[in-house]
Amino acid sequence: MSALCRDCLWLGQGAHRRCIQCASPRMVAHADLERLTIAHLDCDAFYASVEKRDRPELRDLPVIVGGGKRGVVTTACYIARISGVRSAMPMFQALKLCPQAVVIKPDFSKYIEASRQIMDRLQALTPLVQPLSLDEAWLDLSGGERLNGGCAALVLARVQAEIEAAVGLTVSIGLSANKFLAKIASDLDKPRGFSVIGGEEAQAFLAPRPVAILPGVGPAMVRSLESAGLRTVGDIARSDLRDLAARFGAYGLRLHELSRGQDARPVNPGAERKGVSNETTFMDDLTDLGALEDALWPLCEKTARRCREAGVAGRAVVLKLKTSDFRLLTRRRTVPVPIQTARGLFAVARELLAPEAGRTAYRLIGVGAAELVEAGDVGADLFDQEEARALKNERTMDALRARFGPGAIQTGRALKRR
Repeated sequence: MSALCRDCLWLGQGAHRRCIQCASPRMVAHADLERLTIAHLDCDAFYASVEKRDRPELRDLPVIVGGGKRGVVTTACYIARISGVRSAMPMFQALKLCPQAVVIKPDFSKYIEASRQIMDRLQALTPLVQPLSLDEAWLDLSGGERLNGGCAALVLARVQAEIEAAVGLTVSIGLSANKFLAKIASDLDKPRGFSVIGGEEAQAFLAPRPVAILPGVGPAMVRSLESAGLRTVGDIARSDLRDLAARFGAYGLRLHELSRGQDARPVNPGAERKGVSNETTFMDDLTDLGALEDALWPLCEKTARRCREAGVAGRAVVLKLKTSDFRLLTRRRTVPVPIQTARGLFAVARELLAPEAGRTAYRLIGVGAAELVEAGDVGADLFDQEEARALKNERTMDALRARFGPGAIQTGRALKRR
């Protein structure tokens, strides 16, 4: 089986412009269609789509979800995107580009419920579902052919149609041989897309594409790679491993793997829930805000470094405190711009810490990045300017430490005052 109609679910051989059974043009064709089992499902303009679903009068209008303290765009529908509106763009700039847009404040209770309905349908197909955020997840459908009544491609086309009919939202699907390629595939044909990248053609597919397509390669990293003469993914694939390691540390080796279409990470159902965090227990209990901030900063550095190494960024920051009588306090804040730097983590965590300092003595403090997304998904314009500058500086320090050792460069406490 190498062809599938997404409307009538006809299965057959060959590449057809239209389904030979129902004449639909929504065909998927690939030589490995029956064998591939790793998928990435991504909701289309999720928050804006939920708002349009609940308010049909907005269907043909440009809709921007966002605002609030930061005054930034959280999500823009595809009509607004035609005018150039993008996530994390300042609201004043978005409205300048699209003055007729309808601006709606986020209602996360609705988004969480819609996400639950979608994730429940995925988890009914396989226990190997790894959410990245409310609106996207990886799936491993290997071994489920008999249980689900067909190969992964057929099952995915079926659930894609079911989500649209039952939940009222559209999703795009990427099917491939590993998580990285599946994620790339899901973005090729939005909205309501279904794209396939086979393992054998992956390197040729990736080679001419810009380095920004790789996870974790934001604008600062693009400039660093381009300054080293690496403009395309193929340039990285052809590079010497020792040179990449010398310039970019462990992350350079990871980029080389990805540039060749290689990604050994399994679909891990617990990965998103765990997040990335670090904590420390004090020799003596602390009460003073300044002392607690002194302990918090290096934890933010460690957590941010681990995020960059894993190619992820956090949409939420979690502060953990344990009192002298062993009571555990956690404080959490969702942020409009995903965070991958110590500066960004510290700025949010210290705001969460300030109201708690001075109330009692603490024996432990911890900080974490939660609601993880692939940093490559963040894109060039989703890190705000301060985060982008901090990311460039901290990646430079990563490279120096990788080349000369952990003690090669240290940050000062003055950074916490930014």
